[in-house]
Amino acid sequence: MGLYAAAAAVLAGVESRQGSLKGLVYSSSFQNVKQLYALVCETQRYSAVLDAVIASAGLLRAEKKLRPHLAKVLVYELLLGKGFRGGGGRWKALLGRHQARLKAELARLKVHRGVSRNEDLLQESSRPGQAYQVPRFVRVNTLKTCPEDAIDYFKRQGFSYQGRASSLEDLRTLKGQHFLLDPLLPELLVFPAQTDLHEHPLYRAGHLILQDKASCLPAMLLAPPPGSHVIDACAAPGNKTSYIAALLKNQGKIFAFDQDAKRLAAMATLLARAGVSCCEVAEKDFLTVSPSDQRYGQVQYILLDPSCSGSGMLSRQLEEHGGGTPSKERLQALAGFQQRALCHALTFPSLRRLVYSTCSLCQEENEDVVQEALRQNSGVFRLAPVLPTWPHRGLSTFPGSEHCLRASPETTLTGGFFIAVFERAEVVPSPAPQDKAVAPEPLSKAPKRKRRRKAAAGGSVPPRT
Repeated sequence: MGLYAAAAAVLAGVESRQGSLKGLVYSSSFQNVKQLYALVCETQRYSAVLDAVIASAGLLRAEKKLRPHLAKVLVYELLLGKGFRGGGGRWKALLGRHQARLKAELARLKVHRGVSRNEDLLQESSRPGQAYQVPRFVRVNTLKTCPEDAIDYFKRQGFSYQGRASSLEDLRTLKGQHFLLDPLLPELLVFPAQTDLHEHPLYRAGHLILQDKASCLPAMLLAPPPGSHVIDACAAPGNKTSYIAALLKNQGKIFAFDQDAKRLAAMATLLARAGVSCCEVAEKDFLTVSPSDQRYGQVQYILLDPSCSGSGMLSRQLEEHGGGTPSKERLQALAGFQQRALCHALTFPSLRRLVYSTCSLCQEENEDVVQEALRQNSGVFRLAPVLPTWPHRGLSTFPGSEHCLRASPETTLTGGFFIAVFERAEVVPSPAPQDKAVAPEPLSKAPKRKRRRKAAAGGSVPPRT
């Protein structure tokens, strides 16, 4: 299936709510998922404009075999896209017969609405707005370079380095060729929203990772030291995996799992470009991975970023009408899977720290999942208090939910995100009655006889896990 037919099929699936745009793109047989995703997003963004032009030009009346979604994709490419440069095949010839009429109708529509730019034809809700005001975050891949060298490179290219940001306002007011160092993450550079670095030589060489700040937080908060064994439970497309590898300095082991073969293939390319050498990738359902398998006996850190509704994604406003709000049935299905995955991850015997994250804004996928996992693991795991100055906390749905983090374009200038950090609870011994008013000495200083008496009284301290 070619690009335009694939785009038409995805567009039809999204509008009939057969699935999310990303899900339909990845399930398509078209190989270049980025190209397909971009074409569908832009076609849908101009959907109302394209409908008006196609109707005025009588395209579907003249070409009775041309399906509406395919017509919309083709007219977008002709009038607003790349104009079939380097291809188009029979579609280019078909649209060529109507090109003059279509262009005339687009020009007439602009005159009628009193605008001169294509973008001004968009409805207010479809114009570049909030999603486009979020800065461009760029993570320096420390497996290949360092922030100082990356900064010097950009300065030599004519960019103006403004130092480390001191507030969100510094990020909000970035313009032109100016860029900053993020105030929280030392590897994160911040550029104005419209900065496009996809063709930048440092990005193409794997020295830079284009990754939203909120997406960087899970790996940063997991914080595995070099030499650790880590599981990335739902790993594709691999940005977080590559960040974990950088934190490990390629020392240790990452076991990365995902069920989607296409996404894993793209992930393998990303990891190779990033210089990751400590990762073992497996096409496998994480729920089938046995915690008792000796290969994972040393795993003390798990990152769980499961499939979710994606309602916090910046592109969602372009994907689905109505703000991309998922149905109740879909939320229930997603939350059920997320709950099973989280409780499964918490059964790994050596686990000390787990980060659960989603790019969803829905309570059902976030606080509700975390609350149930804590209930099922009461006294074993607890929420770690992290980033106390982070401005956006979890919803107040259960005691301790303030330890969860949320992110949004409005409050943190990032994509929508949710993060909860689980840590194994330190078991405190039950003191003997006579010791209630006195703090016991550390066991390492107590004589063996005294240690045996404590054990007999039920006051032994189990080893930390």
